[in-house]
Amino acid sequence: MRYSLQSSFSKYVFVLFFAVVALTVAGRIVTLTGAEAFCKGWPLCAPTAPAGWMKLAHMSLVGVASILMLGVFRKAWREQRNQRVILPLTTILTVMFFGQALVGAVQVTQPGAGHLILLHRLTTWALWIALLLLVYVSGLLIRAETPPETFDKKQRAKDFFALSKPLIVGLLLITTYGGLVVGGKQWPSFSLTLWTLLGGALAAGGSSALNQYIDRELDRKMQRTARRPLAEGRLTDAEGLAFGLGLSLVSYYILACFVNSLAALLSLAGIVYYVILYSLWLKKATVQNIVIGGGAGAIPPMVGYAAATGVLDWTAWILFAIIFMWTPPHFWALAIVRMKDYEKAGVPMMPVVRGELETRKQIFVYTIELVIVTLLLPLLNLAGTVYLVSSLVLGGALLYAAWAVWKQGGNKVAWRMYKWSSTYLVFIFLAIMVDAVL
Repeated sequence: MRYSLQSSFSKYVFVLFFAVVALTVAGRIVTLTGAEAFCKGWPLCAPTAPAGWMKLAHMSLVGVASILMLGVFRKAWREQRNQRVILPLTTILTVMFFGQALVGAVQVTQPGAGHLILLHRLTTWALWIALLLLVYVSGLLIRAETPPETFDKKQRAKDFFALSKPLIVGLLLITTYGGLVVGGKQWPSFSLTLWTLLGGALAAGGSSALNQYIDRELDRKMQRTARRPLAEGRLTDAEGLAFGLGLSLVSYYILACFVNSLAALLSLAGIVYYVILYSLWLKKATVQNIVIGGGAGAIPPMVGYAAATGVLDWTAWILFAIIFMWTPPHFWALAIVRMKDYEKAGVPMMPVVRGELETRKQIFVYTIELVIVTLLLPLLNLAGTVYLVSSLVLGGALLYAAWAVWKQGGNKVAWRMYKWSSTYLVFIFLAIMVDAVL
């Protein structure tokens, strides 16, 4: 294939490339000459010496490059929604461009922050690689002008919202906030809560979108998931991939800039765990997929704890263990109800591989282990009476539900276990929070 600039999108990208080159050169000159001192203010400044004009030129180029970047981003999402390379690459480039500006601005208020210095340098290199790739592939893959498509904006908004799995995001945010409260032993400030939960929501939503992109063929075979946006074709594969990657990257910048590096790295680890270890490998490879993969959903309370304290200790790891042990009985109950779906899709869930009876037994065994883990906090003097009483009452109710699954069997009992286990997780974390602030 020959390189060509036949499309307006390719031409936009080419102009953007030279604008970023000019911006980079001007920024380097400003740094070397100390022109910053001769032109104070934002977004524009009044030069007090000839060198100050270079600073003004640099700031003007920032504005021009930003407008061009947004224009390329808009054209990609309107005209290249079927391009599985160009659309995700443009989205990543746009997030990194503005992410680098955000990191640079935060560095002014946090001088000497090592993780921000490193993030800024890594973003610079990654941005240039992405930009050069986009220049190349846009001229290689787009051979003709692509007219903008018209959309039902309301339906698309619903589809992107569904792509983030909002119910799961909500449950994960409760556990994240629980870690935040337990770590600080008080109700956290509004700003810390906002940035931690926003970063957590974007990370969870991005991971969910990437999971649906990976599982789109499986989802088409299962009644429970066949109506998902990617499975049904309401959104393209490129849109699902770009949306997931974009949200995940934005979440990292938010947590790194407004919370702390440990919370950001933990959130990133959760994304990698869920998308690569679970979705790409474990889900289709082993009957232990849910057991091992449960670690991904157990990371959010550690993110909250790290956001409040900047460290991880025994309390954080026990919070992790609670969700890790909660995940198998919760999802195995659902797997019993949807066993035919998983069998049809070829997913080796416990009921499909080892049968319903063994799954019902394992649900009860893991529920016992879960209740024991929840009692570690008061046994190690890491929680008080409110939590102890709550964990015993809630644990007893969950054990009763698991016992019913084991002894009675049937979809109705399994579905009740599935719903009650979700409620249990919410209330056990509410108990942890109330106990921490009393």
